Formats: sequence, C-alpha cells, structure tokens
Amino acid sequence: MNKTAFSMPPNLNPDQASPDWMNKGDNAWQLTAATLVGLQSIPGLLILYGGSVKKKWAVNSAFMVLYAFACVILCWAAWGYRFSFGDKMIPFWGKPNFALDGHYLMKQTFLGKFPNATMVYFQGVFAAITLVLIAGALLGRMNFYAWMLFVPLWLTFSYTITAFSIWCPDGFLAKMGIIDYSGGYVIHLSSGVAGFTAAYWVGPRLTQDRQRFPPNNILLMLFGAGLLWIGWTGFNGGDPYVVSVDASLAVINTHICTAASLLTWLLLDIVFFRKPSVIGAVQGMITGLVCITPAAGVVQGWAAVIMGICSGSIPWFTMMVIHKRSEMFQKVDDTMAVLHTHAIAGSLGGILSGIFAVPKLNRLFYGTSGHYIGLFYGLADKRTHDGFRQIGVQLVGVVFVVVLNIVSTSIICVVVQIFMPLRMSEEEMEIGDEAAHGEEAYAIWGDEEEKLDPKYELAKSKAGGQVEM
Repeated sequence: MNKTAFSMPPNLNPDQASPDWMNKGDNAWQLTAATLVGLQSIPGLLILYGGSVKKKWAVNSAFMVLYAFACVILCWAAWGYRFSFGDKMIPFWGKPNFALDGHYLMKQTFLGKFPNATMVYFQGVFAAITLVLIAGALLGRMNFYAWMLFVPLWLTFSYTITAFSIWCPDGFLAKMGIIDYSGGYVIHLSSGVAGFTAAYWVGPRLTQDRQRFPPNNILLMLFGAGLLWIGWTGFNGGDPYVVSVDASLAVINTHICTAASLLTWLLLDIVFFRKPSVIGAVQGMITGLVCITPAAGVVQGWAAVIMGICSGSIPWFTMMVIHKRSEMFQKVDDTMAVLHTHAIAGSLGGILSGIFAVPKLNRLFYGTSGHYIGLFYGLADKRTHDGFRQIGVQLVGVVFVVVLNIVSTSIICVVVQIFMPLRMSEEEMEIGDEAAHGEEAYAIWGDEEEKLDPKYELAKSKAGGQVEM
C-alpha cells in the first residue's frame, strides 16, 4: 500500500511572514476585534459626545476624544504597553520599555497565537477608550491644554498600574484569581471613578449650562451609541485571544445583557416619568454593556439576562434617585454621568461575576479552574469556601481600583494645576467652541442673531476673540 507524505495546503504552510506558532485565524480575528474597539472611540464616542452636549461644546467635546485617542496610542507603544504587560518590576507594575522595535513586535505575545504587534494594538485601543470615557465627565469646561497634559499622565500613573495588577499574569490581583473578563474593573470602574474625581477638581460648568443642557443632535448621538453597542462585539469577543466557543459566548451574552438593560431602563422611565426617553435608553444600553464586560465569557445566557435587569435598574436608581438627593453628587458636575454608567455598572458587573461565573467556562478562559468559581456554583457544588472567596477577591478589586484612582487622579490634577488652570475661564465657557478652538460645529444663518447679543460680544472680547464681520 502506497503511503504519501502529509503536506499542508500551500496557503497554510509556515514561512517567515507566518511563523509556525502563529494562527492566521486568531490573528485575523484579533485585528478585527481591535478595530471594532477602536471604532467605539473614533468615531463612536466622538460623535456620541459631540451630539449629546450643547451646540457650543460640540467641537470641543469631539476634539477631546480625538486628541485622547491619538495621544494614548503613541504613549502606549512608547512605554505604556510594557508597563502594563511587560516583565514584572513590582507586584503592580511592569518594567519600563519600548514596544516599537520590529524584532519585539514580530515575536509571539505572552498569550495567544499571534504577534506582539497585534496585542499592542488590541490593548492600545482598550487603553484609549478608557481616557475617552474619562473625558465624558469633563465636557463643557475643562481647559483643553490641561487635558493634553492629563491624558499621558493618567495613562502612565493610573491605567498601567490597574492593567498590570488585574490582567498581566504576574499582577497581584491576577494571582489572587480576580475575574475581569474584558475590563469591568480595568476600564469602566477606573474611568468612572477617575472621571468623577477629575470633575471634582476641575469644577462645574456654568450654572445655565448645568440647568438646561439639551443634546444638540439626538440622531447623531444615537449613531454614536449604535457604533458603541455593535463595536462591543470586538470589545468582549476579542478577549479570549482565540477564535473559540468562549468568544462566541462572550459576544451573545454581551448583546443579551445590553438589550435587557436598555429595556429595563426604558420601562422604569415610562413607569416613573410617563415618557419613553431615548436618552435614558442610551444610558441603559451603556450600563448593560459595562455590566456584562467583566463576566461576558464566563456566565450562562440566563445570568446575562439577570445582569441586564440589574444594570438597567440599579444605576437607574443611583442616577435618578440617589444622585438628585445627594449634596455630594450635586456638587460634582459629571457631565455624562460616568460615575453611574461606568463606575457603578462596572463594579456591579464585577460582583455579579463573582456570583454567576461557571467553573467550566472559567477553565476555558483562564486555562485552569483554580479558585475561579461563582458563589452560586460554589454553593451548588459544595465549594462554599471557594465561592465566598471569589466574592471577596472581587470586592478587593473594587476597593483597590477605587482607592488607586481617587489618589492618582487627584495627584495628577494637582500637578497639572501647577502649570496651567484645569478649567476654562468664565468668558470662554460662555462662548464655547469658538473661544476654545476658533471653530464651530454648525454654521447656520440663525447663529448670527445670537452673535449680535451684547452679552455674547462682551464675553468674546474678554476671552480674547475677534468679532467676525
């Protein structure tokens, strides 16, 4: 009987461009997932913010997003990635180094069958969206020059510490067994707490801007929200670092939870305010996306529904009831309510992950069962100690991220304030985009009538602008 030697199809044969350790399918999906995450910021949150604020802040709000994305990507490759995922220097920080050398970028990454270049890109867009989310708390009054300095400082001295501690295999929380599938802690809890803290230091918008702030373009806002939702397919689907059944589960759980959260928020608005609010629906969508993020690939579909109901109701209650009755919340001007939509929803998702995480799914994602077991399954499998331990680890993670971001963000704001004011002048805030950037979002004939208002002319002259004829 003749035996023929086995040979791979020509398109699968390894070569210098496709080493034998690289899986082309995994690499292709990882690059696609990273691009979906990038689209959540540019143009997703860029146009969501630009459409959500008053017309006079549309350019400034969008520009804060564009700058943050560009600045983070460069700083990430220059030093941020190795701080977050490099060789261990201390239990919560990697050794500083570049991720710019071609030899390093083409080597296999620390997890997954694709090169470092792909991982640097994937993790870079995650880092970028975190700063973009912080911007949401500061819209309508932060000095753009202060923002330019704040972004690289916060990336370096806050984000990289959280990322290493939770996501890097050498991080102390990773070794404890914390469950954060795709960034409920690293991205959302961090950005929510940091945004609220920075908003405290920057100060509030003008009184008239806080009292009435209708979106300048709701349809544009919805377009940005839609990109955010669909882009989350890559946000959660890319985190197993492999094209797997776990990635598929993460994707469907993401959309199930988000839909349940949006509908829950919508129903609460109808019951208590008698009107179905599209702005409220977007808030419910965001809280659902955030809540499922730390659990996406490690919980069952029915758990995703429960998490969606919780994320559509608990942040709704904190925003619509507690916020309005709390003097502290009222003093801090959190423009896009990132404390509620990201910090509270992210910590809620982290705690619920500790309740509903399935041991088998944890093995698929982490490669070992270890202590990874939700309390629900710990009680069912008579592993009560492990179940309660998981909840404890999740709570330790919440405390660590909250304390780190309050302290680091406060220090960064104080340092920035030494060199320049964190806040625009009253005159600049009165005018908006034209005073800050010399540009306006909408050039409409009716705008000229507003510019003839004596108060506008006085504010513009104080801000150093010139009247256009």
